[in-house]
Amino acid sequence: MRLLLVEDDDHVAAALSAVLARHGFEVVHARNGEEALRAVLPTTEPAKPPFGVVLLDLGLPDQDGYQVCGKIRKLTSTPVIMVTARSDVRSRIHGLNLGADDYVVKPYDTGELLARIHAVSRRTTSDDAAVPAADDALRLGPVTIELPTRRVSVDGTAVQLTRKEFDLLALLAQRPGVVFRREQIISEVWRTSWEGTGRTLEVHVASLRSKLRMPALIETVRGVGYRLVTPAGV
Repeated sequence: MRLLLVEDDDHVAAALSAVLARHGFEVVHARNGEEALRAVLPTTEPAKPPFGVVLLDLGLPDQDGYQVCGKIRKLTSTPVIMVTARSDVRSRIHGLNLGADDYVVKPYDTGELLARIHAVSRRTTSDDAAVPAADDALRLGPVTIELPTRRVSVDGTAVQLTRKEFDLLALLAQRPGVVFRREQIISEVWRTSWEGTGRTLEVHVASLRSKLRMPALIETVRGVGYRLVTPAGV
């Protein structure tokens, strides 16, 4: 797999590139946002297949990493993992809103990073299987979820969700009121049993509540998991 590493520190990039290469990755290094954006531009050259993952450090010299993530998402659907020292939930939600698929907080364990890379790279082959096909849209009060087209709207206004946010919402919405265990959600949406994905699940739930502007739609069942609460009148 080709991987784009966006990192301005050459020493950090060299060390990480060596680790990634040992695990079978072909690493392309971009030192700033401008180089990263040029690298992800579509190409017709057969010798340059598309990247499987973009590993994006937020502390770049020429542009804010969040800004770069937003621009990358407009150019390609390649999974983006943000690398940041900002561990607060608000910062993570902001990254997801811009189109990031996951995040890793510094300092990170190399094993954790590799696990996250492999998890998001499976997205392009497993997303269609994560949500069963359906002829009709799911309608839950003001929320409409179109499974075939992967579109979501609230009161007729489209809501832009990341792939995993959509998969999570669709999973819960197909059985409203049913409590889904955290392990079950992680298995069906992320296709992994890796325990570290639990924190990612929490952030995706928080992001969905924020984007849909319906905090009570997804209820946390303490110690178990989550369920979608059917809006009143449905």
